[in-house]
Amino acid sequence: MPGFRSTQTSERDVLSLESLFASLEKPLLIYAFKITEGQETAQDVVQEAFLRLQKSIEDVQSPKAWLYRTVHNLAISLSKRESRLSPLDDEDRTEYSNLEILETKLPHEELEHVEMLGVARDLIEKLDTKSRTVVRMKFDQSLSYKEIAQRTGLTVSNVGYILHQAVNALSAEFKQMGLGR
Repeated sequence: MPGFRSTQTSERDVLSLESLFASLEKPLLIYAFKITEGQETAQDVVQEAFLRLQKSIEDVQSPKAWLYRTVHNLAISLSKRESRLSPLDDEDRTEYSNLEILETKLPHEELEHVEMLGVARDLIEKLDTKSRTVVRMKFDQSLSYKEIAQRTGLTVSNVGYILHQAVNALSAEFKQMGLGR
């Protein structure tokens, strides 16, 4: 029958769902935990998102993005409903402290970050040699102004001036490209 869709999940969909679960469970738990601040709540949210995906997997074109959006919506909705403040207990802190929760980015945020780094690297290459060297020492090697001055033979104030001028030039380039704020 044209337009007829089976409500049963196919074997291919089950395998796809299993691989999605295997690859996305941990990042989704971290993401949900960032919003809900509770390990059990995060687990419930992720489980519910996967259950919802299973019910509609045939209609979902981008399961990963769909899962992140669903986890976000469920976590926000649950947080609003439970709007009580509850500090993290020691078990939650231990469970997630090694997962670098605060540094975890959503996939689209990570992609934007990588793209911006690439643009920044390209723009840094266009700086004059002295500015490029000082910028790299400061941002790639995390050296202090004093350490940069010692390595380059410049004065500390000259290092500061060069960095200031270079950052302003880079900022202007970003703005000109429509990437600045």
